[in-house]
Amino acid sequence: MRKPYAQRTDIERLQSSWKKLSGLMKRGEWSAAITRAATAAEIAANIAVRQELQEQRKVEAPFVDHLLRWANGLAGKLDKLLRPLHTTAKRKKLFTSLRTKAQKINDQRNLVVHSGHFMNEAEAKEIVAIAKDFIEGIVGSYHAGFRL
Repeated sequence: MRKPYAQRTDIERLQSSWKKLSGLMKRGEWSAAITRAATAAEIAANIAVRQELQEQRKVEAPFVDHLLRWANGLAGKLDKLLRPLHTTAKRKKLFTSLRTKAQKINDQRNLVVHSGHFMNEAEAKEIVAIAKDFIEGIVGSYHAGFRL
């Protein structure tokens, strides 16, 4: 029996979203795949925020949950929560690279969700590849060797 979504860890939720995205791509549901890629990227950002705040800085989980809701979306989580935490040169470089990818993912997601734009296969493949790089980069910086 499958574990209910609400009881899954963030890593399990991420893996579940990525599996769903793979099915959408196989069925040619390009716009939905882009939306799912953005969802997976946001879950990856949640993982990074939880690692930084709960695991490394020992902030209590309910407050971290509040911050994640307050930050609202991929861009908010990166700009309001993660960027201020990345203070070393190495972490700043990683953040800059990931922020550029996140912006591209978010822009395409917004075209689908807010403008009703229909994406084609090439656009979906590009965003899925960028999302994979983003997710593996951000999660991999906390969980060495993480791969989708």
